[in-house]
Amino acid sequence: MSKKEPFFNLYHHNFIRAAVAVPELRVADPGFNAQKTMDLLGQAADQHSLLIAFPELGLSAYSCDDLFQQQALLDACQEGLRQILKYSEKLPLIGIVGLPLQVEHLLFNCAAVFYRGRLLGIVPKTYVPNYREFYELRQFAPADYALRERIDLCGQKEVPFGNRLLFQVAEQPLLTFYVEICEDLWSPIPPSSYAALAGATVLINLSASNITVGKDDYRRLLANSQSSRCLAAYLYTAAGTGESTTDLAWDGHGMMYENGDCLAETERFSYVSQLALGDIDLDRLQQDRMRQNSFGQTRSRHRDLLTSFQTIRFSVPLPAQKPVPLKRAYERFPYVPSDPISRDRRCQEVYDIQTQGLVKRLQAAGVDKVVIGISGGLDSTQALIVCARVMDIMKLPRSHVLAYTMPGFATSKRTLSQARRLMAAVGCQAHEIDIRPSCLQMLKNLGHPYAQGEPVYDVTFENVQAGERTSHLFRLANLHRALVVGTGDLSELALGWCTYGVGDHMSHYHVNASVPKTLIQYLIGWVAQKQQLGPEAGAILKEIRATDISPELIPQESKEQPGQRSEEVIGPYELQDFHLYYLLRFGYSPAKVAFLAWSAWHDRTYGTWPGIPENRRNQYPLVEIKRWLEVFLKRFFQFSQFKRSCLPNGPKVGSGGSLSPRGDYRAPSDSEVTAWLTQLEQIPDREPPAIHINRGNEERLFHRLLVARRQSID
Repeated sequence: MSKKEPFFNLYHHNFIRAAVAVPELRVADPGFNAQKTMDLLGQAADQHSLLIAFPELGLSAYSCDDLFQQQALLDACQEGLRQILKYSEKLPLIGIVGLPLQVEHLLFNCAAVFYRGRLLGIVPKTYVPNYREFYELRQFAPADYALRERIDLCGQKEVPFGNRLLFQVAEQPLLTFYVEICEDLWSPIPPSSYAALAGATVLINLSASNITVGKDDYRRLLANSQSSRCLAAYLYTAAGTGESTTDLAWDGHGMMYENGDCLAETERFSYVSQLALGDIDLDRLQQDRMRQNSFGQTRSRHRDLLTSFQTIRFSVPLPAQKPVPLKRAYERFPYVPSDPISRDRRCQEVYDIQTQGLVKRLQAAGVDKVVIGISGGLDSTQALIVCARVMDIMKLPRSHVLAYTMPGFATSKRTLSQARRLMAAVGCQAHEIDIRPSCLQMLKNLGHPYAQGEPVYDVTFENVQAGERTSHLFRLANLHRALVVGTGDLSELALGWCTYGVGDHMSHYHVNASVPKTLIQYLIGWVAQKQQLGPEAGAILKEIRATDISPELIPQESKEQPGQRSEEVIGPYELQDFHLYYLLRFGYSPAKVAFLAWSAWHDRTYGTWPGIPENRRNQYPLVEIKRWLEVFLKRFFQFSQFKRSCLPNGPKVGSGGSLSPRGDYRAPSDSEVTAWLTQLEQIPDREPPAIHINRGNEERLFHRLLVARRQSID
């Protein structure tokens, strides 16, 4: 992408907008059904969709039974297809419709793929069911019965025909799609599995699928699982209102998944036509396939079969001449679910992972005590909660947690009070060591101006305090035969906001190393809300959560509150954690990360918030996002890797959250950041005067889908 290209156009960030359609229909009335299909084609084009899929046998209706053996119906279906092709000539939209087709004396249940009036290919159904309420073999032949690979249809010659066709857009080769039909997904090895290995990133299922009690959940499970296993997007659309209810009922279930995440879903049992839109992130699919190398190994194992797929490459100019913002809703806090039920489950699991890690380390080391520094801030509070849980699990008294608060030159009355009261409420051994005398002695030894009374607060002044605290903790651990528990977090490690070596960078075991700052805030709030440490501790935890984040290393005029604010230097943690997630988990370009950040953060009134009061909800214009993203890129890629290359041990908590060289992330300590900063320059400094984001029902859908999305930390 260059600055001349519309930054606010989703297609320039390797998204595509797709649609699943469930039109109203009539049984054995292809003319009516074609008109309803064209209505939805036009609506999808108006919404800048590039691709739309319709249900199985949508031109005839699925429930025609032996009417499929009537020539009048078959001819009318072809006429309906001709009308649709004619109508589509002026639409910048790829369409896929279902109809019955006669080919060499056999009848096939087919999907017709077309663009601007041209038939790109015809895909017959691979697996034709003949069990329970399904009698398709009575009318239709399976795809493997076909002898021809090309057919003539609707006046077009040599149209590709078969169930191993891939369709690729020349202008966006990441959009390679494959079509299968209904039962194909229900088979032990769906044809789309091989298609994904052959290169398809978007898998499409034209289905009829009558409804029975509980079947909707099973469909979701199938589509979700197939998208996850194939590292693909999966579009599914099933027949709805108008199908025959002689013996069956139909709920019109359309849905769209992207590697396990539900992007869109229709309203079931609607009595009008429906269109559900979703923005598919093709970069995500490519990145996941690149990282999960078993995908490539599976391709190698099935090489002979995969080479039988034919790729139909065709040109589709992308709708890129004006801004097309995302309809897709991105959570502002990717590490923190907005849905309260999911958030509770997440918090419990994070604590379980951290606790198990420390229990095992203590058992392996043969010690039963831990030493921890308590500042009265977020990170040390989180680590102390974990330590208390560990002692409870190991059936040891909490007095085996040796907690030390060590006020320095800039410690405020608020944080010192919080540290004292927290240690007392938890029931650990509480100690207090004033490090100012020993720090002053070191500053004298160094010849630092502060030792002579000059107010010089440089990095040496700060690190002497951080180092003195850590030095005390390690020697205390020696004295009491204990392990030092680390109190940093993932966000600080990403930004290099820690003192290397003999400082808060080091510990014997780092329970928070994979937990970002934004998640720690919610973990502490969750413990307070559930009163897991009692009401007294709960009240203190709420105070700590509301305290400004500060290293408290530089003296301020006020002694009451923390004056030195971390976020004034390194940026808002809520924004930097967003950047961290998409750079670390997916390796996105800076321009794409900024586009996602703008989409999520530029309007505080849109979308869901994870329990944040309205008066504390922030929003960020693009210029501010760009500013703090530059800070992140420099600190992450150029300045801080040497600190991460020698991290202490600690448990990996989420698949999008580990910087340990033994876990998710390995990188040289002396790399350059030029490539990232060059791409950063492609980001405009401001947004256009007005961009209207017509999300329609997407916000309500977002609320509904949050519960259905994967519960793992991505």
